Amino acid sequence: MRVLVTGASGFVGRHAVPALVARGYAVHAVARAPMSGAVVHAADLLDEAQRRALVAAVAPSHLLHLAWDAEPGRYWTSPSNLDWVAASLDLARSFVEAGGRRLVVSGTCAEYRWDSPRFDEATSACRPATLYGAAKDGTRRILSAYAASVGLSFAWGRLFYLYGPGERRGRLVSDAVHALLAGEAFPTSPGHQRRDFLHVLDAAGALAALLDGPVTGAVNIGSGTAVPVRTLLDGLAERTGRPDLLDYGARALGPSEPAVIEAAVARLRDEVGFRPRFTLDTGLDDTLAWWRDHRAGGLRPAASP
Repeated sequence: MRVLVTGASGFVGRHAVPALVARGYAVHAVARAPMSGAVVHAADLLDEAQRRALVAAVAPSHLLHLAWDAEPGRYWTSPSNLDWVAASLDLARSFVEAGGRRLVVSGTCAEYRWDSPRFDEATSACRPATLYGAAKDGTRRILSAYAASVGLSFAWGRLFYLYGPGERRGRLVSDAVHALLAGEAFPTSPGHQRRDFLHVLDAAGALAALLDGPVTGAVNIGSGTAVPVRTLLDGLAERTGRPDLLDYGARALGPSEPAVIEAAVARLRDEVGFRPRFTLDTGLDDTLAWWRDHRAGGLRPAASP
């Protein structure tokens, strides 16, 4: 079983590679630096010639496609979403033409219409409110139809709110930890909105399990339990001994932000057979330990996928 992993240098990809190696895959990774256990390829996936040459050279039986524009603060509205739609569709076609059999692509909870507290793959409507969500949703719909027409086994891992080691700055947990460890105030919203947070190692393990099985269609990848953002931030503040630095209410919560975003995880649990390893408490312990090592030894956060 030979798998090609795109976005292997990214937040999720750097953890997905060892998870796939542990499952016995020969891993070929599109990455910027050497990765233990994987054959690394340098390729610009937005370049058609490089993309097709890569797939032809590797001839993978499996493809885990994680690469996309994930630049904090810009990816929601970036025109590059259109480039990644086109590249992803062509990548899938090249994969099939090279004999590929099993495709898993990472999606997002932003595909859903955020009008209910809990989102189920079978019953919740997908009506995204952002360009990023629409681009992902459109890609899924086209790939689903294409997979059915050519007999490709295809699954879509819909990611919820991830945190953990290697998270780059510009996101909630990484920015909060940085401020708390630096002794700086962290201005934030009142924090009562509830979100489904999942440790990135669990997200990577879930994607590896999804790729390694027969389940098709959309599968939510979350913890299944939404908690107040305030609970997560309080947990970090308590662990650093600086609850005084959390400035709740200093930033207004956007009017379009829903009160609750929570994943229904029956498919992930019962069909894929995956259960998270981390609780919120153990996940925060692990994340904070990584950031302390990072500050002490210069570890680098994950690059954009």
